[in-house]
Amino acid sequence: MEKDIFLAADIGGTTVKLAIIKANGEIVKKWEIRTDRENGGERIPEDIHHALEASLEELHIDKKQVAGIGAGAPGFVDPNSGFIHEAVNIGWKNYNFGAILSELTGFPVWVDNDANLAALGEKWLGAGEGARELIAITLGTGVGGGIIANGEILNGVNGTAGEIGHITVVPEGGAPCNCGKTGCLETLASATGIVRLAKKSIENTHGSILRNIPSDQLTAKDVFEAAQQGDEAAGTVIEKVTDLLGMTIANLAIAINPEKIVIGGGVSQAGSQLLDPLKAAYKKYALRRTYEATSFGLAKLGNDAGVIGAAFLVKANQ
Repeated sequence: MEKDIFLAADIGGTTVKLAIIKANGEIVKKWEIRTDRENGGERIPEDIHHALEASLEELHIDKKQVAGIGAGAPGFVDPNSGFIHEAVNIGWKNYNFGAILSELTGFPVWVDNDANLAALGEKWLGAGEGARELIAITLGTGVGGGIIANGEILNGVNGTAGEIGHITVVPEGGAPCNCGKTGCLETLASATGIVRLAKKSIENTHGSILRNIPSDQLTAKDVFEAAQQGDEAAGTVIEKVTDLLGMTIANLAIAINPEKIVIGGGVSQAGSQLLDPLKAAYKKYALRRTYEATSFGLAKLGNDAGVIGAAFLVKANQ
């Protein structure tokens, strides 16, 4: 029997996105379960196992058709073993996730960082389709990234390649980051970072419409909307964020000379309001020949990027 069914799990701090996907990338079923972070997230593999088992039964899919499981987690992952060195948002530290899930399900399991899987998803069926050199960046609560070179995802010697959010952009006096460093890109270009900068900006600006929003309710979306209305404080924040992010991408581009740069995550919903100044900053800082070779766009797969990338991980290892 042909193994033409791929199982996928995209593990986040709040929910685990699950999917059953055909070999051509068609999603047969997708759904979510709650991420149970109690006791260091020890029940997550079992929850995934039960959820997948129930859906295979419901859809009358023979287990012999299943090629394996692809899974993504936000943290430092050894893709060769599925071992999670640390996933702070979930509670895992030195956790042999791949082996545990494989033992529970009886299927081979391949694991990678969630941002890497989003990059693979966009390369397979999204905005990066067909690109052999690709930089994919996700701007959400944090800043994630995946780099594809010569058609392969870059992992590095211990799984930290492509951790774009932890590139230092403020060498001195930067805000503390969850990784333990200060001045990381994530402290500025994430949704959290944009809100932090906005709160600081309105302290020095009179008449900002952002002052009308309670501090604990302010969002990155509010900042973009205010900037669109000509708010000076909000505009200053967007200008700073896009300039630093554009410079970071330009420096990365020198290393791999990408064909495509793809921006995704919740912050990317700002669309051209984010993309236009970002492209301008990239052009300003990039080597001219590098810039001329690159297309720059928004991710297409949305919340499905992770599970599609996870399915591609299975496909690539068949």
